[in-house]
Amino acid sequence: MKPILEQKVHSESIFIIDDDARLNALLTRYLADFGYRVRQATDPTAGLKKIESRAPDLVILDIMLPGMNGFEVLKRLRQFSRVPVIMLTARGDLADRVTGLELGADDYLPKPFEPRELVARIQAVLRRVQPSAIDRVQHFGRLTVDFGRRQVLMDHRDAELTTNEFLALQVLLRRPGEVVDRDQILQELRGMDSDAFNRSADITMSRLRQKLGDDPKRPEFIKTIWGAGYAFIGKSDDPQDS
Repeated sequence: MKPILEQKVHSESIFIIDDDARLNALLTRYLADFGYRVRQATDPTAGLKKIESRAPDLVILDIMLPGMNGFEVLKRLRQFSRVPVIMLTARGDLADRVTGLELGADDYLPKPFEPRELVARIQAVLRRVQPSAIDRVQHFGRLTVDFGRRQVLMDHRDAELTTNEFLALQVLLRRPGEVVDRDQILQELRGMDSDAFNRSADITMSRLRQKLGDDPKRPEFIKTIWGAGYAFIGKSDDPQDS
């Protein structure tokens, strides 16, 4: 019996990096039932090379790998790609999950897991990274946000935001000048359990600020409203937003 999930044919490609060849083979067959095109590698170095030569739409990355753990793989991956990443952890420790989020992972799944849950998380992450309905470019002095391309430029240079960082900024930009609480940010970054998830809002906002060069004590773009949330205070250069 096929799992009761979205059964449509997908065009997205998925790359798996896990040293368990048997699991890779099982997941490849399972994901193929949902129309995903799957490539895989048991060696992390080889996997990174393959991803760099032909980028997938999503990466499934195990933490426990030979020679180079998943955290190091993610660090190297983020040097050349913002592809969404779901991390697999055998222990399921909160510390592992938070570390993955800090390094730019989009979601995680503890082992052992049900393949149906992995598919559901893949579908959720890929939905989040679809182009925004706000298909235009906004300018805020040194900051440029291109919603169609999901790209942010600081002083004309790519800020290289992760998926979660872009989504957090997008939430604030929907309501400029207004306080957006953590629950609203978490609704956008949904997919993780509550403990790591709650902390992930602050982690994401901290990393976003760093990439925008925004000093929390003298913010140019994002202001912390203690006990309430965050507000985007950047001044728009666009006439329609004046």
